[in-house]
Amino acid sequence: MSYLPLVGLPADTHENAGFMYHSIGDKYVRAVAEAAQCTPVMIPSMIDALEIDALLDHFDGILMTGAVSNVHPPHYGEQPSADHEPYDHARDATTLKLIDRVIARGIPLFCICRGFQELNVVMGGTLETELQRGEGRLDHRAPKNDNVDIRYAPAHAINIRPGGMLEKILGKRETMVNSIHRQGIKRLAPGLAVEATAPDGIIEAVSVRDAKTFAFGTQWHPEFKAMNNPDSVKIFAAFGEAVRAHAKARGVLVKRSA
Repeated sequence: MSYLPLVGLPADTHENAGFMYHSIGDKYVRAVAEAAQCTPVMIPSMIDALEIDALLDHFDGILMTGAVSNVHPPHYGEQPSADHEPYDHARDATTLKLIDRVIARGIPLFCICRGFQELNVVMGGTLETELQRGEGRLDHRAPKNDNVDIRYAPAHAINIRPGGMLEKILGKRETMVNSIHRQGIKRLAPGLAVEATAPDGIIEAVSVRDAKTFAFGTQWHPEFKAMNNPDSVKIFAAFGEAVRAHAKARGVLVKRSA
């Protein structure tokens, strides 16, 4: 029997009324299902109860989502402050180890927003908070509006590196993206290549150098209404093709996409 390959998405955690909850935003699982044409599965952020390599045996792709929380600064050698908050220590403990193993095993990896920042930290880079305070910087934060279509509307252009992975996927060297973040990459990890930058120089997309497969991240949110955005469809389709190729290489009979 053929099947759509599984893509794991690590969960965010939050506490309510004394209980811990694990959750993922609908836009991420929907983009995996509809644009990548894979089956999304939540991975709980509870590293103490998970055996990562045994877990990864079941997946042919991993998507690291965005989140309200930020990576705890000690993970990249800086002191925490109010500007770095809020945190999700359970997610940090899980995802930072998970990303390392995913890359080592050559499992397709797509990192978005917080996930993009996690990727840089895992590979030895650092982060900068409150980007808008820097001289000459754009305000990368979302507009204060209850309408999600306004918050996630295209905010600025990105310059795409000639000959890079993103140019090959999109077939162009500039496009418009949304902007929903106040943190970004400060020092790029040595194992990452810049794929795109904002007009103020902030890194907007990266790929893993010498990766065995699709290993890519965006600071913006291509998952938002992905099927309505041709760029998002192309990026998720490329991820989905890599996931299916990984499954086939393992001898899994993969269901044909529509």
